[in-house]
Amino acid sequence: MPKKAETATVASLHGFTPYKEKKGEEYMNEPQREHFKKILLAWKRELMEEVDRTVSHMKDEAANFPDPADRATQEEEFSLELRTRDRERKLIKKIDSTMERIEGDDYGFCDQCGVEIGIRRLEARPTANLCVDCKTLDEIKEKQLTGG
Repeated sequence: MPKKAETATVASLHGFTPYKEKKGEEYMNEPQREHFKKILLAWKRELMEEVDRTVSHMKDEAANFPDPADRATQEEEFSLELRTRDRERKLIKKIDSTMERIEGDDYGFCDQCGVEIGIRRLEARPTANLCVDCKTLDEIKEKQLTGG
């Protein structure tokens, strides 16, 4: 059973093994920042490859079907792909701003309360800028405001 959980963690880190903290190690030291830079760059590279695949797929699959139903199906598929790429484009921007935070030694600390976000949370979501407690409070406030 532990093997399966370990494999899922590695897969979620884009092929990187989880960072092993050393006893007495300072939080967000140079090796840790390098670890997260590599993860973020690999993630960005994967997203950019997906963009390239989408462009070539849309060029290859673009056809003017005589049947309106076929044409509508193709347009809907393209629309879904483009929405997905738009979300990924926003994620790429977030990855870029996270890289700037790493360079500015501001990475790994909560924007609201200033505490350490934590290595494991950052490995789960490398672009996180809130600690678990602040993120939870934000989600509760959002639910209260939207009624959801």
